[in-house]
Order: sequence, then structure tokens, then C-alpha cells
Amino acid sequence: MWEAKDWKDYEIIDTSNGEKLERWGKYILLRPDPQVIWNTPKNNPAWNRLNAHYHRSKKGGGEWEFFDLPQQWSIHYKDLTFHLKPFSFKHTGLFPEQAANWDWFSDLIINAGRPIKVLNLFAYTGGATCAAAKAGASVTHVDASKGMVTWAKENAQASGLADAPIRWIVDDCVKFVEREIRRGNHYDAVIMDPPSYGRGPKGEIWKIEEKIHSLIALCRQVLSDEPLFFLVNSYTTGLAPAVLTYLISTEIVPVYGGHVESGEVGLPVSDNGLTLPCGAAGRWQTAGGKIT
Repeated sequence: MWEAKDWKDYEIIDTSNGEKLERWGKYILLRPDPQVIWNTPKNNPAWNRLNAHYHRSKKGGGEWEFFDLPQQWSIHYKDLTFHLKPFSFKHTGLFPEQAANWDWFSDLIINAGRPIKVLNLFAYTGGATCAAAKAGASVTHVDASKGMVTWAKENAQASGLADAPIRWIVDDCVKFVEREIRRGNHYDAVIMDPPSYGRGPKGEIWKIEEKIHSLIALCRQVLSDEPLFFLVNSYTTGLAPAVLTYLISTEIVPVYGGHVESGEVGLPVSDNGLTLPCGAAGRWQTAGGKIT
């Protein structure tokens, strides 16, 4: 498992009975987590001093219960800064486990010895965009939600990246890639975090199990002659890491060679020393930046 273990401003304090007890900066949040299927004693005093609690509804969805939480606050990861705020479906605007991937591709970008262009699809609030830009890459950030792109811009500015070479695109990711292919534009790296389920601007249904292979195949066409890496994230229950390995190996390796590995990404739990699995990632990287 790839563990995001270098956080100072975030931690999972404890887990029990379908919930995870988290510290986001100085605020304690309690949120549901489908992986926490155990019921262990809640001995940590933080269980009794919550700033907010997201309650899952048996009918689906849920709602926040606030005790003492600002509308927005910030946390830091190394030299990056992220604005947070609680919004629908339990989220805060950041997935801390992705720091494991940020560190991985940041090292590749820094050590590439050449300019790197990154395409970040389904880019959300810009955690990966900020990490790649901070490492020295030029980034094209694409998300269909204008609000998420605005939030990502704010994170970039807070991280000292206001003047970084980042293109901010509000668009359907598949349609954007199709246009980039027609334009002849290419990238040295692709990052994607496609949703499990969604609807397009004209009501088109997106199911990751049906669309992920064709999306990877499409994105292969915008890779440069010497790509550096290709990263696919998944939070879809039942989509095993080995499936990501197979999909990337099928589309990328025959053309570019290189190496594929997939695994779970996770976060350490302070009270018991365990690592909570938080999703899967498939990583391809070339051998030394050259086609093999």
C-alpha cells in the first residue's frame, strides 16, 4: 500500500463503527467511511470534542452537524496550502491520501531534467495540479465544474503558484481530450481521477466500469514521444488495483514500454498504527524518460 505518511496538518486519529475520527489542522471531524467495518473501543478523548460530524442517512446521502467549525479554513502539506470547507456528501475539498501520489510524480518531474507538460483530468480542487506545478511542471487543469476550478485557482494562489504555468479549463474531460487530439497537442504526463458514476452536460451517463478503458486509450493519443508518467486514480469499490495494471499495461506499455504498478493508497491511523485503505491507483512510468 502507498501510504501518505508525511502530513503534519492532517491525521486519522481513530476509526470505529463505520466512521473515521480526523484532525484537519486544529479541527476534529467525524465522517463515515465504508472501509471501517470494525467496532473497536472509542478511548481517545477526541471522540468527545468534535467540531463537526457528518451523519450518513439510511436513505442515502446525509448531512453535517456543526459544533464549532468555520465556514472555511486552511491546512498545509509541505509547501502547499489548501482551503477547506465542508460541503455535500461529507467532503471537505481535499483527499489527503493523494499525497502519496503527489510525492511520487513530483520526484519524477523534478528529476526529469527537461520541461514537463502535465494534463490533469477530473482535477477537482487542484491538489495534484498544485503539486505538479510546485515541482516545476506546466499543467493543464480540466474539470467540468466551474466552482471546483475556481476553488483550485484559490489553492494555487495560496500555495504561491498564482503565476505558475497552469491552464484552467472548465470542460467535459473526454470532449477536451478529443479536441486536444484534433489540435495535435501533446503532454508528457496524464493524471486522471474519474468518478465512479456521473452525468455529462447533455445527460450522458458515465459509469467507470464501462468507460475507463476507452478513456485511457483516448488519453494515450495525447502523450508526447517521450512521456514521463501516467496516473489513474479510482475510488470505485470493486475495481481492484490489478484491473488498473491490466488497463494501463494494455494501452500504454505496447507503445512506450516502461513499468506499471498498481496498489491501494492509504492513510496511517494514529491510535492503532494501522493504515486505512482509501482507494486505488495505477502508475505507469517510463524508463528514464525514454521510450523502451
